[in-house]
Amino acid sequence: MTDRPLHLLALAGSLRRASWNRRLLQAAATLAPAGVTLEVYDALADVPLFDEDLESSSPEGPPGVLALRDAIAAADGLVIATPEYNHALPGVLKNALDWLSRDDQALADRPVAVLGASSGPWGTRLAQASLRQVLHTCGALVMPSPTLFVANAAERFDAQGALADAATRASLERFLGAFAGWVHRVAPSCAAIT
Repeated sequence: MTDRPLHLLALAGSLRRASWNRRLLQAAATLAPAGVTLEVYDALADVPLFDEDLESSSPEGPPGVLALRDAIAAADGLVIATPEYNHALPGVLKNALDWLSRDDQALADRPVAVLGASSGPWGTRLAQASLRQVLHTCGALVMPSPTLFVANAAERFDAQGALADAATRASLERFLGAFAGWVHRVAPSCAAIT
């Protein structure tokens, strides 16, 4: 058996194109360890509001939901960067997770890592806690540690949106390395080929 490259999908819980969490994931894509690729998913806005009538009218699901499910199915693991809105995860992210929890249980037994960036001093601690609760309910295999709470995000990124803070870069690199190890541990079929 030999190790094969890991393909991770990254999902920002904000629709804003220049959100701190999207910037954090873009930095993660450049800092991924050797043998790991990280693709930032950019079509969360295509996922409609969850509606059982809409769900029952199309057995496969709406196109935006199908695209997200397919992207997750093609990945070895999922990295979710969440902002914090009113001390919780944002509605757009919860909505996507509601769709993903339905019939095919796209998140069941899927390795997931959670992180987040915020302009405030708490660094998405409460949002990550509520996100972890939802993910556990969906059967996801959520990495317990290390955690990464990026506070005061405006001080961590430069004017072009690149991650400029050395300590945050080092923490992000450690986080990604730990998640690669987590994927290998909880989903061994991702770790090796025969």
